[in-house]
Amino acid sequence: RARAHVAFAVLLLGAVAASAPRQPVATTVVAGIVTDAMGTPLAGAVVSVDNRMLSTTSKANGHYALSVSRSGDRENVTLRVRSFGYQVYVAQVILAGDTVRQNVKLQTPPAKAAEIGATVNGIVSAAPMVDHLGDIAKRSTYLPASQVYEVRKIAGVRLKDREDPAYRRAHPDSGNTEAYDKLDENPFRSPKVAPLSTFSVDVDRASYGNVRRFLTKGELPPKDAVRIEELVNYFPYGDAAPGDNGAPLRISTEVSAAPWNTSHDLVRIALRARDVDMRHAPASNLVFLIDVSGSMYGPGRLPMVKQSLGLLVNELRDEDHVAIVVYAGNAGLVLPSSSDKVKILAALDGLEAGGSTAGGAGIKLAYDIARQNFIKGGNNRVILCTDGDFNVGQSSDGELVRLIEQRRTEGAFLTILGFGMGNYKDSKMEKLAGAGNGNYAYIDDLLEARKMLVKEMGGTLLTVAKDVKLQVEFNPARVQAYRLIGYEDRLLRDEDFSNDAKDAGDVGAGHTVTALYEIVPAGTKLDVSLPDVSALRYQAVSGKQSPTDELLHVAMRYKAPDGDKSMLVTHPVRAERATPSEAMRFSSAVAGFGMLLRDSPNRGTFTWQQEIALARGAKGTDEDGYRADFIRLSEMAASLSRKVSVRN
Repeated sequence: RARAHVAFAVLLLGAVAASAPRQPVATTVVAGIVTDAMGTPLAGAVVSVDNRMLSTTSKANGHYALSVSRSGDRENVTLRVRSFGYQVYVAQVILAGDTVRQNVKLQTPPAKAAEIGATVNGIVSAAPMVDHLGDIAKRSTYLPASQVYEVRKIAGVRLKDREDPAYRRAHPDSGNTEAYDKLDENPFRSPKVAPLSTFSVDVDRASYGNVRRFLTKGELPPKDAVRIEELVNYFPYGDAAPGDNGAPLRISTEVSAAPWNTSHDLVRIALRARDVDMRHAPASNLVFLIDVSGSMYGPGRLPMVKQSLGLLVNELRDEDHVAIVVYAGNAGLVLPSSSDKVKILAALDGLEAGGSTAGGAGIKLAYDIARQNFIKGGNNRVILCTDGDFNVGQSSDGELVRLIEQRRTEGAFLTILGFGMGNYKDSKMEKLAGAGNGNYAYIDDLLEARKMLVKEMGGTLLTVAKDVKLQVEFNPARVQAYRLIGYEDRLLRDEDFSNDAKDAGDVGAGHTVTALYEIVPAGTKLDVSLPDVSALRYQAVSGKQSPTDELLHVAMRYKAPDGDKSMLVTHPVRAERATPSEAMRFSSAVAGFGMLLRDSPNRGTFTWQQEIALARGAKGTDEDGYRADFIRLSEMAASLSRKVSVRN
């Protein structure tokens, strides 16, 4: 079946190439909230645009987003919203700019029977929405989860139960195979025993999108899905950019009281990457590697992949090229490297899901295509879109990591975009992104896709510094104990810091990377537990006097994107608390959010109310609404936590 999909896409490309001239394509994301007449959010409402093959469904909180192409600066389209038991909503929407907000309020009809179409074996279908059972099978989101699976069986859809998203939605206990690595929080350490703290930077943001997905559907996330550094690094903080000295990164630091324990210091270490105007960036050689297996069927999976990558395609220039590789039971090349946006979008539109998942074969082919079209001095990157459910051929974590480690030496970077739910393999995708000199994000809606692939395109796609490591040395005269908040799976041995053969994190254009250390100052009552370490017999006392005004010393190593030798930057931090900046207050609120979700023993007496108040007070201008969305998530998490406490 996968070969049939490839053949269909190739034929489609031929027809398009023969008939369609090259032309620029622009898109607008239409987004809003669907509610009933009383203002209660409605989940599962079908949102579509007339005369376009576009549709999506509203989430548990009523939110929806739909990417719509437009022919010019402005275009008028008809938005149609349907939900069982409500009148169809129709509105004229003017497409202009990046995003248009259109909230929807559905009304209950005088007679609900007017919305009822035919009944097949006792299963209700909606006549105004679909024409026949085959259409129901393809557009499964039109029916409640408990009914979709039965209708699709009647319609002749043949998918294994565990590969069928409709079945998983109807029977959540039997199909949920999501995987997360166990995460043990960093403990407090004594600088007399461990004066150095060494780790690889992390620009991944997948944990934030994934946590948002759980909260939006009314569930607290698994503790191991909460990686605090990825929550903190989701947000821009307005830190100072590098100067004119050519360095790709700049270090900023500040010290203030920890909001969850004011007797402790909180140190914020921020790295800001230089910005790059993507209009003048090096030419791109991109390979879209797309999972079209059966697990990618349904909303939030392959349809979301196609729309998300469509947003990116519309931002590309004539000198940028895209090839498309797909994999299911086998891997195939759907589109040779091309700069024709019409061809690329047509190839994406022709993809369908079905079959098993030969991800290893797909990775090999994608890197082969990237190598064949390699641009010296350019931006060479494989973009993998998947739920991470590899099950044919090379599929174990170790096999796939070794494969990508071998291929990264060819000069192509890796971006992994996660999609879907129920069988989402977070642990696997994080390992693969780290092995491939890459980054990793989770796309739960089109607004997130626009953030990652349009607004922060440079950060996602253009690496300005690779193998970035931090090493912090603590002054025992000032520090009694310290702990690194997050980065548990990014820790390095101290000797790895100066070892240029050791792989580390990669930073994209305009990225901000934040690390937070909680410190127990010397002379403060020790209210944390430290590992019991016996006195050292042979540890010599250094005759060198520590600078009395320094709290710690930050060292950073990085390489140029095409370099092999690292460069060193150092930055001392004085032992002086200051009034916390907006960036410090908001980043500490996000860290507190993560600790509360993880039920961390280090959160002290910090409460959801304190966390929400801290975030609200540091919201700032928030032009893109990211911080307002975070405050909303905090309120949802607080409510869910109260319900769990009552049940327990």
